[in-house]
Amino acid sequence: MKYIIIGAGPGGLTLANRLMEKGERDFLVLEKEEEAGGLCRSREVDDSPLDIGGGHFLDVRRPHVNEFLFQFLPKEEWTYFERDSKIRIHGRMINSPIEANIWQMDLTDQVEYLKSIAIAGCNLDEPMPEKFIDWIYWKLGKKIAEDYMIPYNEKMFGENLNQLGTYWLEKLPNVSFEETLMSCLKRKAHGVQPGHAQFYYPKKYGYGELWRRMAEHLGDKIQYGVRAKTIDFEKRTVNGKYKGEMIINTAPWTAYERLDGLEDGLREDISCLKSSSVVITYYEERLDTEAHWIYCPEPKESYHRILVRHNFCKNSRGYWTETNAQRKEERKGRFSYENTFAYPLNTIGKREIMKRLLAWTKERGVIGLGRWGEWEHYNSDVVVDLALNLADKLTLRGI
Repeated sequence: MKYIIIGAGPGGLTLANRLMEKGERDFLVLEKEEEAGGLCRSREVDDSPLDIGGGHFLDVRRPHVNEFLFQFLPKEEWTYFERDSKIRIHGRMINSPIEANIWQMDLTDQVEYLKSIAIAGCNLDEPMPEKFIDWIYWKLGKKIAEDYMIPYNEKMFGENLNQLGTYWLEKLPNVSFEETLMSCLKRKAHGVQPGHAQFYYPKKYGYGELWRRMAEHLGDKIQYGVRAKTIDFEKRTVNGKYKGEMIINTAPWTAYERLDGLEDGLREDISCLKSSSVVITYYEERLDTEAHWIYCPEPKESYHRILVRHNFCKNSRGYWTETNAQRKEERKGRFSYENTFAYPLNTIGKREIMKRLLAWTKERGVIGLGRWGEWEHYNSDVVVDLALNLADKLTLRGI
């Protein structure tokens, strides 16, 4: 084949469909599961769809991405939502992000948080620290750090937070004392809104329906039940069987049994890449909230987030939790699913590792794409954007 695409998640499916749209049919997608979608797959649980990879929604901020995806699941089959996300803290619910909604707390707590933010390092023009925990204190102040950010991130990424770097946080705006004070005085959120402030979710299906249809459109261009165990960089083969002029990898680099021809230094680099596993557990009870999802920093609870299914998936009930698989949890829900590869971790040195690895593999006709191919915590709309751009470059150059 001209192109061998490893993985039928959002990246692989988008790339393949865009290639087909451009008239290119000399490709094959290899998928280890018996269904497409990757982390965005859905299952029918309790007579309604449940997203087994966690909470996934279609952000509205990239219209060209949505326009492409609406070819497969038309816009009239989606519901538009204004995000309602909550944080459960101090025994009460407040809106997210925390720094914009301190005004919803008791007055005593507001004063303490404001005092803490006022002397945070970013508001005193101190240089940004290199260690992640130090960065949290510098960015948000002691109170938010210890009440919310540190316990939440420990639950999500593991207790050794200082293995994470700070390079991936540079794009975040500073938590301004003036804006926080203004939100408390005016009693309304002030400042930059978080991602997925507006989003789409299918009316009748789970998020996985979109990717199922995209896979269906490819017909026999996908082979299921084929796990990519090896890549030979010299021969450009996968599993010693599938040969391509170019290989596009969307699978985790650490999941391969062999990477033949890879430089020893890069082997060591790959062994340094870290990721987390997440368990999704479904509960049938209906929660008394209008929130779409709830962040839960309390250490006594094993899970870090609740997805309130009945508030974004019509005619459904119940909710599901997301829990780091390393945390002990008594799973009493009716259904649970473990995602071995859920989040790539932005560990110290990862940026340099991936720069070296992707440059070396690209020279040999193997391109990393998406959350796992690039080892970046991308949302699905970002992955689709990257895949569209890659397909356009490949077909434009005739590679």
